[in-house]
Amino acid sequence: MGKKFFVSDCEGPISVNDNAFELAGHFIEDGEKFFKIVSHYDDVLADEIKRPGYNAGSTLKLILPFLKAYGATNQNMKEFSSDNVLLIPGARETLNLVNIIMPSYIVSTSYEPYIRALCDLTNFSFDQCYCTRLDLDKYTINDEDGKKLKEFTSSIVSKPEFDNLERIFWDELPRMDIGSIIDEVKTVGGEGKKEAVLDIMAKNSFQACDLMYVGDSITDVEPLNFAREEGGVAVSFNGNEFALDNSSIAVIADNTIITSIIADLFNRYNNNVVLEFVASFEKNPEKAVEDHPVDPHLALKLAETTTRLELVNEDNLDELKEDSCKFRKKVRGESIGGLG
Repeated sequence: MGKKFFVSDCEGPISVNDNAFELAGHFIEDGEKFFKIVSHYDDVLADEIKRPGYNAGSTLKLILPFLKAYGATNQNMKEFSSDNVLLIPGARETLNLVNIIMPSYIVSTSYEPYIRALCDLTNFSFDQCYCTRLDLDKYTINDEDGKKLKEFTSSIVSKPEFDNLERIFWDELPRMDIGSIIDEVKTVGGEGKKEAVLDIMAKNSFQACDLMYVGDSITDVEPLNFAREEGGVAVSFNGNEFALDNSSIAVIADNTIITSIIADLFNRYNNNVVLEFVASFEKNPEKAVEDHPVDPHLALKLAETTTRLELVNEDNLDELKEDSCKFRKKVRGESIGGLG
């Protein structure tokens, strides 16, 4: 057994935000509705159609021409992101702990300005992050295309049918100069997140069985499934149905302290000890903490939170999906919590 390492998605397990959704709402007319439609379209392409070469999370590049048309720049995206980072309670402490006890990384579909802002807030090193790199200022857009994009925005909002989005994104946009941004920007989602995990492993000679991965959405399916299948720890933190389908452990909580406890147990012991603790916690949380080598300081903090912890199996999967989806909306809000 080699050195344990920790990898987490950002939005959901660490922060409340969906930065791209918020940027769309800030810059684009009817931007929140527009984003929800494009996000659902992204889910269909990635999960239902499984279009070859298409990764979950590509919403973040599909919306870029529209952000540009409505005046987004590197600077105002950075300023907006810096002003609006909102952490899940306990996240700063959890990142600090995992970073001390084992090599730790953030692998996120989020745009680079947001991840830099979160790193500044939490003192987590940006060098330990993988995210969607973006230089919006290097692209230009003429008045005619800008007008067309605003018309397309209205069309998507008023006519969100699949065929209409197919026409706009794959027939109309490629004819515009700004359309090149969709091919050139590489989002870190789905298979891209798994590739990031594999890159971390290759650079550090880590083994898959020593991975703890925390995710919550469709963009985490591949790395969660990878961790689970390879004998690591795959944690859904307030996850939706996509995350839960590919996780071994379900966390439904208002604080990340339980992530700290799982990470600490995994680092000091192994996957089996973590799974035994989770199974015990499901039956009797207080006794589970007493009977397992949980750090006393973390145990005291856990008692102050609302935390549900269960092993994911066929018998409880449907119930977990319903309860976790409800709770994620409570923690992150109805709009963000309902996104894939």
